[in-house]
Parts: sequence; C-alpha cells; structure tokens
Amino acid sequence: MKTLYYVPVIHSEADFGRLGPALADALRGRSGRGRWEQHHAAVEGFWRSVEDYLLALEPPHLKVYQDGLPAGDSEGRRVIEEAARRGSRNHQLVLRLLDRGAVLMKTEEPALLIEEYERLARLAQGGPPAEAASPAPPQERLTSARDHAIASNIAATLQESETAVLFLGAAHDVSALLPPAITVRPVKERRQVLEYFHELLSGRDDERFAALARELAAPVLPQR
Repeated sequence: MKTLYYVPVIHSEADFGRLGPALADALRGRSGRGRWEQHHAAVEGFWRSVEDYLLALEPPHLKVYQDGLPAGDSEGRRVIEEAARRGSRNHQLVLRLLDRGAVLMKTEEPALLIEEYERLARLAQGGPPAEAASPAPPQERLTSARDHAIASNIAATLQESETAVLFLGAAHDVSALLPPAITVRPVKERRQVLEYFHELLSGRDDERFAALARELAAPVLPQR
C-alpha cells in the first residue's frame, strides 16, 4: 500500500518571500485588524496540532512533497531552510521531518511556479489573493495545471509500501487525480480550511469564525 498524508496548508506571510508583506497587508485590509490578530493565533494552533501528529507517526523512509517546491535533495532543502528562517511554520515542520530522516521530493514544475509567482505579484499590486474564493478562469487553469503536475510527480515517485506527506495549499485538490493505489489520509479537512478562509475574508459572523478557528487548531485524531 502507498500512503499519502495530506495537509491542506494555511499559508503565512513568510511562505511568499518578498511578496509576503504586500499580500498580508491586502488580506488584513479585507479581514480587519481584530480578525487578523485572531487569525495569527489560529494559524499557530493549526500548525502545532499538525506538527504534533506528524512527528508522532515516525514512519520509515518518509517522503515529503511541498507546495511550491520545484526540486528535491539539497537544492530543495535550501529553499526549505530559507523559508524556515523567515518564520514559515510549514517549512519549519518540513525541516524537522528532514532532520529526522525524511526525503524531500520534487513536487512542482518550475514553469508553472514562475507563472504563479507573476500572478501573485500582480495581486500584491492590485488586490488580495483569496484562497477560498472561486478563482477566475486564468487562475483556475493555472491551479488545475499545477494540480495535475503535482499528482503526476507523486504518482511517479511514491513506491509500493512507502509513506509520504503532502503539504499543499487548500485551493488545490489533487486527491482525485492520484491513482487508486495511493491511499490519501487527510491530516486536516480541506473543507474546514476553505470555510475558515471564507469567513475570515468575507464573513461577518464572529461566533462562527471563532468556532472554525477552534476546529483548525484542534488536535488531530489518530487514523485507522
């Protein structure tokens, strides 16, 4: 059996490099300062619960597939280390897994990532990216192309009896694109992340927002 643990990533400012501050400012403007501060606490709780769960698994020869990573091995590790130094909780967790013996895998295609970076740069200048919003046709095409490339890379490199973890933004959905031989185990529910972002950016129900934030930060239950 091939097993893939899937973490629907909640991106932070540190994940986007030099575009991070502008993108964070745009999102803060939509959510409001109070909610944005609550969001930071929710994100920290989310990553703490994911980290506790994954570090307790300790599968042998774990493979790691990471959103935005066009290379594995030492080149990919440099990318991970740089983002971890900026404060990315996602990349800090990946680094801990690598230090425990996990293997970093090429996940995405460079040409598509360049296109995505250019799209984000335009959004940073003119408007906020909203992962939970319905994408415009060009973005939908790019997201679909990236999803197919990610699924193809995983299918080609995850071998029988191996275990892997995929960290991927919640706007993506690769589960249906993977071959049936790969068993996907969600660490967090993608639907919950999307609902949370919709309420963060567009909602006005503070009680619902607080409840969704608590769900995201809740401990991950063991899976059979």
